Amino acid sequence: MDDKVFRRINQLAGRYSVLDMLMILISKKARYVFMFVLIFMWFRNDAQKKMTLNAVISAAFTLFIHTLMKCFYFKPRPFMKRRVGILIPSKMDSSFLSKHTLLTFAVSTSIFLHERVIGSVMWGLALLTGFSRIWVGHHYPSDIIRSAFIGSLTSIIIDKVTASLKIRNRKINAISFSSIDK
Repeated sequence: MDDKVFRRINQLAGRYSVLDMLMILISKKARYVFMFVLIFMWFRNDAQKKMTLNAVISAAFTLFIHTLMKCFYFKPRPFMKRRVGILIPSKMDSSFLSKHTLLTFAVSTSIFLHERVIGSVMWGLALLTGFSRIWVGHHYPSDIIRSAFIGSLTSIIIDKVTASLKIRNRKINAISFSSIDK
């Protein structure tokens, strides 16, 4: 199934030059859009500064997960197993997980949890990034789906942990201030 869906998408590579250029652009440069949005949000206000920090922490955790997975599991990239339409050069490392997809979903989910509109736009760009990685011949659909899930889940967990730490700090501060009053 995975191979079949991959071939359906990847067989279009090389047939439509405008789409090929768009997929190459998204695959190679979308991360800069995410960085720009995070930098922009950092300077807007304190709430968005905290959200940006959560996104950066989530991205760091997903990179850590990616590094661990590379140590313990190897899945050949599609072009290593058979002849496929490859539009841009790639490393000869494992196809699982897709670092591009992990990072874009980690950041877009962190944004979505606090800013629905811009988060939805970023999620759309993250989906396009994952799709482009299949189009250019670097990943299987299952790699993209799993990477999107792990990147999103990491962001949700980081958001819940930071929210619970914030509540705990409030309680500690309230207790310490009440003891000062007495």
